[in-house]
Amino acid sequence: MRQIENPSAVLYVRGETRIDTTRTLAIVGTRRSSRYGRSMAGKLAQDLARLGLTVVSGLAIGIDTAAHKGALQSGCTVAVLGSGLAHIYPASNTRLAAQICEQGGSLVSEYPLTMPPSKWTFPQRNRIISGLSRGVIVVEAPQRSGALITARLASEQGREVFAVPGNATSTASAGTNALITDGAKLVTRVNDVIS
Repeated sequence: MRQIENPSAVLYVRGETRIDTTRTLAIVGTRRSSRYGRSMAGKLAQDLARLGLTVVSGLAIGIDTAAHKGALQSGCTVAVLGSGLAHIYPASNTRLAAQICEQGGSLVSEYPLTMPPSKWTFPQRNRIISGLSRGVIVVEAPQRSGALITARLASEQGREVFAVPGNATSTASAGTNALITDGAKLVTRVNDVIS
């Protein structure tokens, strides 16, 4: 977290307060995910958790939700919120947020307890997602995506950036395919990450 730009003065945490950042990887991606993207995110997260790693993501619908759910099948996960801890967003993930805490994971936010999300809080929280992680795996991201912001921040922080390739004609994979072209490590299975 010391490498992030404009570090937060305080982080609010619900659930497990000790997060071993030497054993964390982020999985991020588009909210408008395909079945393939959700499947890849869930499988990678489950396999990483099975190896004792903690998956970090943003609790958004789509790839983030799939990553959290996959991790919970074999271990724990950390959700970094774009709102205060008392304002789970999206509301459809309220039960998932509770499950994360029940299974030894954490909800993390830099925002006051009751602060609702806004347009700027999500890109802002991405620096914490990458700051808590040893590396970032991007699963499906269009050319303009918060997930690409997270990948850029991770690179600036000296973390590894990984990307799952997608259909060359799919706008949902244009960003991830571009990351691979620009040097991100291609990932199709967990061994591509831990090797």
